[in-house]
Amino acid sequence: MSKIEEVRAQMVAAMKNKDKERKDTLSMLLAALKNKAIDKRADLTEAEENEVIKKEIKQTQETLDLAPADRNDIREECGKRLAVLKEFAPEEMGEEAIREQIQEALGVLGIENPTGKDKGKIMKELMPRVKGRADGLLVNKLVGELLR
Repeated sequence: MSKIEEVRAQMVAAMKNKDKERKDTLSMLLAALKNKAIDKRADLTEAEENEVIKKEIKQTQETLDLAPADRNDIREECGKRLAVLKEFAPEEMGEEAIREQIQEALGVLGIENPTGKDKGKIMKELMPRVKGRADGLLVNKLVGELLR
């Protein structure tokens, strides 16, 4: 089942349960997924669907971060929206899994003692392996720790 079908089914369930906030969030996500499919003029791949979901999560997180401290209504709404969106997000890789991927990339590149000069090569080999499954900032941090 594609994410579009899954989100649509969840949205129908939310409407039946009269859960307006959940329905609104799912409606927004469904619109984003459909718009991406329309722009592409083809069905979305799983990676593209996950990309759209992550983008929605990131935008909602930014709204939450930028909301003034005295605007509890915005903060509460963003918190609920994030909880719903994260249900559909792909599982993130943990630090240990990322470290394993770094070691595999080093093996492929034949680098035993990485230096700062090797960081570009390592990242170029590593990022396609973890794209969409790991936070780029965390990957960069872990590679940076390795180079010290």
